[in-house]
Amino acid sequence: MLNIKRAASSAALSTALLITALSAAAPAMAQQIPQTGLPVVELGAGMHLIHAEVARTDEQRAIGLMARKEMAPNAGMIFVFEQPAQQCFWMRNTLIPLSAAFVADDGTIVNIVEMQPLSDASHCSTKPVRYVLEMNKGWFDKRGLKAGSKLRGGPWPK
Repeated sequence: MLNIKRAASSAALSTALLITALSAAAPAMAQQIPQTGLPVVELGAGMHLIHAEVARTDEQRAIGLMARKEMAPNAGMIFVFEQPAQQCFWMRNTLIPLSAAFVADDGTIVNIVEMQPLSDASHCSTKPVRYVLEMNKGWFDKRGLKAGSKLRGGPWPK
């Protein structure tokens, strides 16, 4: 009888561990398929128009642009955080090279980083920010946008 109880207890523990592992792996599994259905905002940068998907939740931000094979020339993703903080990004499971602009509450670009695909290297804001805009690599540079340039129309407070 003791062996049956021990086996049942072991099976219950194994099941609990499997459920925990699968729930922790859910975002990782989702990284194999690009996320869709996010709301889109229209941003402006000088005379340039941007159509940016909005990632607001922890899960949306964690998946970001992972598994995308391409992105339209003026498309991007804006990551919205609750509070300003130093934001750091990596490119794990991200297949396309990206540029990320770290953006202050008033829409001013704080700094821009260039990121290579499939890299765990950390790319961080130089100051606390609530917004990060990812675009195809070189997008900002090709348009003469740099730290101090201002974006308009975003989710930042008016």
